[in-house]
Amino acid sequence: MSDVNIAEKALKLYHDSIIWDMVWPLEPDFGNKFSALSRLKKNGYTLISLTVAGDNHNIGEAMQRVAAIRKEILQNKDDYILVEKTDDVLRAKKEGKMGIALHFEGTRCFERNLDVVEAFYKLGVRHTLIAFNQSNSAGGGCAESVDAGLTRYGRLLVKELERVGMLIDLSHTGAKTSLDVMEMATKPVLFTHSNSSMLAPHYRNLTDNQISLCAATGGLVGISGSSGYLGDLDVKTETVFRHIDYMVQIVGPDQVGLGLDIVFDSPALNAWIKTRPQEWPGTSTATWPGFRYVQPEQVCGLAELMLRAGYSDDNVKNIYGGNYMRICSAVWP
Repeated sequence: MSDVNIAEKALKLYHDSIIWDMVWPLEPDFGNKFSALSRLKKNGYTLISLTVAGDNHNIGEAMQRVAAIRKEILQNKDDYILVEKTDDVLRAKKEGKMGIALHFEGTRCFERNLDVVEAFYKLGVRHTLIAFNQSNSAGGGCAESVDAGLTRYGRLLVKELERVGMLIDLSHTGAKTSLDVMEMATKPVLFTHSNSSMLAPHYRNLTDNQISLCAATGGLVGISGSSGYLGDLDVKTETVFRHIDYMVQIVGPDQVGLGLDIVFDSPALNAWIKTRPQEWPGTSTATWPGFRYVQPEQVCGLAELMLRAGYSDDNVKNIYGGNYMRICSAVWP
Protein backbone atom coordinates (compact mmCIF):
# COMPACT_ATOMS: atom_id res chain seq x y z
CA MET A 1 0.00 0.00 0.00
CA SER A 2 1.37 3.42 -0.95
CA ASP A 3 2.05 6.16 1.58
CA VAL A 4 -0.90 8.12 0.22
CA ASN A 5 -3.25 5.17 0.57
CA ILE A 6 -2.08 4.47 4.12
CA ALA A 7 -2.62 8.10 5.07
CA GLU A 8 -6.09 8.11 3.53
CA LYS A 9 -7.01 4.85 5.24
CA ALA A 10 -5.72 6.16 8.58
CA LEU A 11 -7.81 9.31 8.29
CA LYS A 12 -10.95 7.30 7.52
CA LEU A 13 -10.27 4.96 10.44
CA TYR A 14 -9.92 7.92 12.75
CA HIS A 15 -13.24 9.40 11.66
CA ASP A 16 -14.99 6.02 11.87
CA SER A 17 -13.63 5.20 15.34
CA ILE A 18 -15.01 6.09 18.73
CA ILE A 19 -12.33 8.46 20.03
CA TRP A 20 -12.38 7.99 23.79
CA ASP A 21 -9.99 9.90 26.04
CA MET A 22 -10.45 9.01 29.69
CA VAL A 23 -8.81 12.08 31.27
CA TRP A 24 -9.14 15.84 30.79
CA PRO A 25 -8.65 18.03 33.89
CA LEU A 26 -11.36 20.66 34.13
CA GLU A 27 -9.13 23.48 35.39
CA PRO A 28 -9.91 26.97 34.02
CA ASP A 29 -6.73 28.39 35.60
CA PHE A 30 -4.69 26.12 33.29
CA GLY A 31 -6.64 26.87 30.10
CA ASN A 32 -9.00 23.90 30.52
CA LYS A 33 -12.29 25.73 30.88
CA PHE A 34 -15.59 24.33 29.64
CA SER A 35 -15.56 26.37 26.42
CA ALA A 36 -12.20 24.77 25.48
CA LEU A 37 -13.99 21.43 25.03
CA SER A 38 -15.02 22.66 21.59
CA ARG A 39 -11.43 22.10 20.46
CA LEU A 40 -11.66 18.42 21.40
CA LYS A 41 -15.02 18.11 19.67
CA LYS A 42 -13.65 19.80 16.55
CA ASN A 43 -10.88 17.20 16.43
CA GLY A 44 -13.30 14.29 16.38
CA TYR A 45 -13.49 13.26 20.03
CA THR A 46 -16.49 11.05 20.85
CA LEU A 47 -16.01 10.97 24.63
CA ILE A 48 -13.94 12.87 27.14
CA SER A 49 -13.95 12.22 30.87
CA LEU A 50 -13.53 15.34 32.97
CA THR A 51 -11.60 15.50 36.22
CA VAL A 52 -14.07 17.47 38.32
CA ALA A 53 -12.66 16.97 41.84
CA GLY A 54 -10.15 14.89 43.78
CA ASP A 55 -8.01 14.63 46.87
CA ASN A 56 -7.94 18.42 47.24
CA HIS A 57 -11.72 18.50 47.78
CA ASN A 58 -14.18 17.39 50.45
CA ILE A 59 -17.71 16.11 49.85
CA GLY A 60 -19.28 19.56 49.73
CA GLU A 61 -16.71 20.97 47.31
CA ALA A 62 -16.95 17.90 45.08
CA MET A 63 -20.76 18.13 45.04
CA GLN A 64 -20.63 21.79 44.02
CA ARG A 65 -18.20 21.00 41.21
CA VAL A 66 -20.26 18.08 39.93
CA ALA A 67 -23.44 20.16 40.04
CA ALA A 68 -21.79 23.03 38.14
CA ILE A 69 -20.47 20.87 35.31
CA ARG A 70 -23.76 18.96 35.00
CA LYS A 71 -25.49 22.31 34.52
CA GLU A 72 -22.98 23.32 31.82
CA ILE A 73 -23.45 20.05 29.92
CA LEU A 74 -27.24 20.13 30.09
CA GLN A 75 -27.30 23.77 28.97
CA ASN A 76 -25.23 22.84 25.90
CA LYS A 77 -27.13 19.71 24.85
CA ASP A 78 -26.87 20.59 21.15
CA ASP A 79 -23.15 19.82 21.37
CA TYR A 80 -22.68 17.55 24.39
CA ILE A 81 -24.24 14.51 26.04
CA LEU A 82 -23.81 13.61 29.71
CA VAL A 83 -22.63 10.02 29.58
CA GLU A 84 -24.23 7.65 32.08
CA LYS A 85 -24.01 4.42 30.05
CA THR A 86 -22.17 3.28 26.94
CA ASP A 87 -25.30 3.69 24.80
CA ASP A 88 -24.85 7.44 25.36
CA VAL A 89 -21.41 7.23 23.74
CA LEU A 90 -22.87 5.52 20.67
CA ARG A 91 -25.60 8.15 20.52
CA ALA A 92 -23.02 10.93 20.69
CA LYS A 93 -21.15 9.41 17.75
CA LYS A 94 -24.33 9.02 15.73
CA GLU A 95 -25.56 12.56 16.42
CA GLY A 96 -22.19 14.28 15.89
CA LYS A 97 -21.99 15.36 19.51
CA MET A 98 -19.36 14.71 22.17
CA GLY A 99 -20.09 12.61 25.23
CA ILE A 100 -18.87 13.86 28.58
CA ALA A 101 -18.25 11.60 31.57
CA LEU A 102 -17.09 12.68 35.03
CA HIS A 103 -14.44 11.33 37.39
CA PHE A 104 -12.51 12.06 40.58
CA GLU A 105 -8.73 12.13 41.04
CA GLY A 106 -8.67 10.68 44.52
CA THR A 107 -11.12 9.43 47.12
CA ARG A 108 -11.02 12.21 49.71
CA CYS A 109 -14.28 13.36 48.07
CA PHE A 110 -16.03 10.47 49.83
CA GLU A 111 -14.70 11.48 53.29
CA ARG A 112 -14.67 7.83 54.41
CA ASN A 113 -18.45 7.69 53.95
CA LEU A 114 -19.22 4.71 51.73
CA ASP A 115 -22.84 5.82 51.40
CA VAL A 116 -21.91 8.74 49.14
CA VAL A 117 -20.21 6.57 46.49
CA GLU A 118 -23.51 5.56 44.90
CA ALA A 119 -24.85 9.11 45.18
CA PHE A 120 -21.92 10.46 43.16
CA TYR A 121 -22.33 7.61 40.68
CA LYS A 122 -25.97 8.60 40.14
CA LEU A 123 -24.76 12.13 39.36
CA GLY A 124 -22.46 10.89 36.61
CA VAL A 125 -19.12 10.11 38.29
CA ARG A 126 -18.03 6.98 36.43
CA HIS A 127 -14.48 6.34 37.68
CA THR A 128 -12.19 7.43 40.48
CA LEU A 129 -8.51 7.29 41.32
CA ILE A 130 -7.73 5.67 44.65
CA ALA A 131 -5.11 8.30 45.56
CA PHE A 132 -3.42 11.28 43.88
CA ASN A 133 0.37 11.14 44.40
CA GLN A 134 0.10 11.43 48.19
CA SER A 135 -1.46 8.92 50.57
CA ASN A 136 -5.03 9.29 51.79
CA SER A 137 -7.45 7.25 53.90
CA ALA A 138 -7.75 4.55 51.24
CA GLY A 139 -4.12 3.92 50.34
CA GLY A 140 -0.74 5.16 49.21
CA GLY A 141 0.20 7.64 46.52
CA CYS A 142 2.90 7.07 43.92
CA ALA A 143 4.98 10.05 45.08
CA GLU A 144 5.32 8.83 48.68
CA SER A 145 8.66 7.48 49.89
CA VAL A 146 6.74 4.65 51.59
CA ASP A 147 3.49 3.14 50.32
CA ALA A 148 1.92 0.97 53.03
CA GLY A 149 -0.72 -0.36 50.66
CA LEU A 150 -4.50 -0.45 50.71
CA THR A 151 -5.97 0.37 54.14
CA ARG A 152 -8.83 -1.49 55.79
CA TYR A 153 -11.13 1.34 54.78
CA GLY A 154 -9.63 1.18 51.30
CA ARG A 155 -10.61 -2.47 50.99
CA LEU A 156 -14.20 -1.64 51.94
CA LEU A 157 -14.15 1.19 49.42
CA VAL A 158 -12.94 -1.07 46.60
CA LYS A 159 -15.84 -3.44 47.30
CA GLU A 160 -18.33 -0.57 47.28
CA LEU A 161 -16.93 0.91 44.06
CA GLU A 162 -17.27 -2.48 42.38
CA ARG A 163 -20.81 -2.93 43.70
CA VAL A 164 -21.90 0.46 42.42
CA GLY A 165 -20.13 0.13 39.07
CA MET A 166 -17.69 3.03 39.46
CA LEU A 167 -14.47 2.00 37.73
CA ILE A 168 -11.31 1.94 39.83
CA ASP A 169 -8.42 3.98 38.44
CA LEU A 170 -4.91 3.31 39.75
CA SER A 171 -3.00 6.10 38.02
CA HIS A 172 -1.21 8.35 40.57
CA THR A 173 -1.65 5.52 43.10
CA GLY A 174 1.28 3.88 44.90
CA ALA A 175 2.66 0.65 43.49
CA LYS A 176 1.92 -1.43 46.61
CA THR A 177 -1.60 -0.05 46.84
CA SER A 178 -2.20 -0.75 43.15
CA LEU A 179 -1.07 -4.36 43.60
CA ASP A 180 -3.39 -4.74 46.61
CA VAL A 181 -6.33 -3.46 44.60
CA MET A 182 -5.63 -5.70 41.64
CA GLU A 183 -5.25 -8.72 43.89
CA MET A 184 -8.74 -8.30 45.33
CA ALA A 185 -10.48 -6.90 42.24
CA THR A 186 -13.36 -8.90 40.78
CA LYS A 187 -13.94 -6.43 37.93
CA PRO A 188 -11.61 -4.69 35.46
CA VAL A 189 -9.43 -1.91 36.85
CA LEU A 190 -7.72 0.87 34.91
CA PHE A 191 -4.57 2.93 34.84
CA THR A 192 -6.23 5.70 32.82
CA HIS A 193 -3.15 7.87 32.25
CA SER A 194 0.14 6.11 32.95
CA ASN A 195 3.07 5.08 30.78
CA SER A 196 5.90 2.55 30.88
CA SER A 197 8.67 3.07 33.42
CA MET A 198 10.96 1.03 31.15
CA LEU A 199 10.67 3.69 28.45
CA ALA A 200 10.47 6.69 30.78
CA PRO A 201 11.60 6.15 34.39
CA HIS A 202 9.25 8.21 36.57
CA TYR A 203 7.44 7.54 39.84
CA ARG A 204 4.15 8.01 37.97
CA ASN A 205 4.87 5.27 35.43
CA LEU A 206 4.27 1.53 35.58
CA THR A 207 6.38 -1.57 35.83
CA ASP A 208 5.79 -4.44 33.42
CA ASN A 209 4.30 -6.37 36.34
CA GLN A 210 1.70 -3.67 37.03
CA ILE A 211 0.81 -3.56 33.33
CA SER A 212 0.36 -7.34 33.15
CA LEU A 213 -1.67 -7.56 36.36
CA CYS A 214 -3.97 -4.77 35.19
CA ALA A 215 -4.63 -6.65 31.95
CA ALA A 216 -5.28 -9.82 33.97
CA THR A 217 -8.24 -8.08 35.66
CA GLY A 218 -9.69 -7.40 32.21
CA GLY A 219 -8.70 -3.75 32.44
CA LEU A 220 -6.37 -1.54 30.41
CA VAL A 221 -3.67 1.12 30.53
CA GLY A 222 -4.47 4.52 29.01
CA ILE A 223 -1.46 6.32 27.58
CA SER A 224 -0.68 9.74 29.03
CA GLY A 225 0.30 12.66 26.82
CA SER A 226 2.41 14.39 29.47
CA SER A 227 6.05 14.99 28.57
CA GLY A 228 7.31 13.81 31.95
CA TYR A 229 5.66 10.41 31.61
CA LEU A 230 6.46 10.10 27.92
CA GLY A 231 10.11 10.95 28.48
CA ASP A 232 9.92 13.46 25.65
CA LEU A 233 9.85 17.21 26.25
CA ASP A 234 8.79 17.71 22.62
CA VAL A 235 5.73 15.45 23.16
CA LYS A 236 5.99 13.94 19.68
CA THR A 237 3.15 11.77 18.38
CA GLU A 238 5.76 9.10 17.65
CA THR A 239 6.62 8.94 21.36
CA VAL A 240 2.97 8.41 22.29
CA PHE A 241 2.86 5.54 19.81
CA ARG A 242 6.08 4.12 21.25
CA HIS A 243 4.37 3.77 24.64
CA ILE A 244 1.24 2.32 23.01
CA ASP A 245 3.33 -0.23 21.18
CA TYR A 246 5.29 -1.15 24.30
CA MET A 247 2.05 -1.93 26.13
CA VAL A 248 0.73 -3.88 23.15
CA GLN A 249 3.85 -6.04 23.09
CA ILE A 250 3.26 -6.95 26.75
CA VAL A 251 -0.52 -7.40 26.98
CA GLY A 252 -1.92 -7.13 23.46
CA PRO A 253 -3.96 -4.44 21.68
CA ASP A 254 -7.17 -5.09 23.62
CA GLN A 255 -5.76 -3.78 26.91
CA VAL A 256 -4.56 -0.34 25.77
CA GLY A 257 -6.35 2.99 25.38
CA LEU A 258 -5.87 6.76 25.67
CA GLY A 259 -5.84 9.02 28.70
CA LEU A 260 -3.88 11.94 27.34
CA ASP A 261 -4.59 14.33 30.23
CA ILE A 262 -4.22 17.31 27.88
CA VAL A 263 -3.53 20.71 29.43
CA PHE A 264 -3.79 23.81 27.24
CA ASP A 265 -1.78 26.24 29.39
CA SER A 266 1.15 24.19 30.65
CA PRO A 267 3.20 27.19 31.95
CA ALA A 268 0.34 28.06 34.32
CA LEU A 269 0.11 24.45 35.49
CA ASN A 270 3.87 24.21 35.98
CA ALA A 271 3.88 27.35 38.12
CA TRP A 272 1.16 25.85 40.32
CA ILE A 273 2.93 22.49 40.61
CA LYS A 274 6.12 24.19 41.81
CA THR A 275 4.20 25.46 44.84
CA ARG A 276 3.37 21.85 45.82
CA PRO A 277 6.74 20.04 46.10
CA GLN A 278 5.43 17.42 48.53
CA GLU A 279 2.82 16.35 46.00
CA TRP A 280 5.24 16.57 43.05
CA PRO A 281 8.78 15.56 44.17
CA GLY A 282 11.59 17.02 42.11
CA THR A 283 9.60 19.90 40.67
CA SER A 284 11.05 22.54 42.99
CA THR A 285 14.56 22.22 41.55
CA ALA A 286 15.94 24.77 39.12
CA THR A 287 16.56 22.03 36.55
CA TRP A 288 12.98 20.71 36.44
CA PRO A 289 11.89 21.21 32.81
CA GLY A 290 8.17 21.38 33.53
CA PHE A 291 5.42 19.45 31.80
CA ARG A 292 4.27 19.84 28.23
CA TYR A 293 1.34 18.02 26.67
CA VAL A 294 0.20 16.32 23.50
CA GLN A 295 -2.51 18.38 21.83
CA PRO A 296 -5.83 17.20 20.30
CA GLU A 297 -4.62 17.77 16.75
CA GLN A 298 -2.01 15.03 17.21
CA VAL A 299 -4.45 12.23 18.08
CA CYS A 300 -5.43 11.59 14.47
CA GLY A 301 -1.81 10.88 13.55
CA LEU A 302 -1.67 7.84 15.80
CA ALA A 303 -3.80 5.88 13.33
CA GLU A 304 -1.19 6.11 10.58
CA LEU A 305 1.62 5.14 12.95
CA MET A 306 -0.34 2.10 14.11
CA LEU A 307 -1.14 1.00 10.55
CA ARG A 308 2.48 1.36 9.46
CA ALA A 309 3.49 -0.85 12.39
CA GLY A 310 1.16 -3.59 11.18
CA TYR A 311 -1.82 -3.00 13.46
CA SER A 312 -5.15 -4.18 12.04
CA ASP A 313 -8.10 -1.86 11.52
CA ASP A 314 -9.79 -3.41 14.56
CA ASN A 315 -6.65 -2.91 16.66
CA VAL A 316 -6.66 0.79 15.79
CA LYS A 317 -10.37 1.21 16.52
CA ASN A 318 -10.10 -0.63 19.82
CA ILE A 319 -7.15 1.42 21.05
CA TYR A 320 -8.92 4.62 20.08
CA GLY A 321 -12.03 3.71 22.07
CA GLY A 322 -13.36 0.21 21.52
CA ASN A 323 -11.49 -1.19 24.49
CA TYR A 324 -12.99 1.37 26.86
CA MET A 325 -16.40 0.67 25.34
CA ARG A 326 -16.06 -3.05 26.08
CA ILE A 327 -14.86 -2.56 29.65
CA CYS A 328 -17.36 0.15 30.55
CA SER A 329 -20.21 -1.87 29.06
CA ALA A 330 -19.27 -4.68 31.43
CA VAL A 331 -18.84 -2.57 34.58
CA TRP A 332 -21.37 0.27 34.35
CA PRO A 333 -24.78 -1.21 35.30
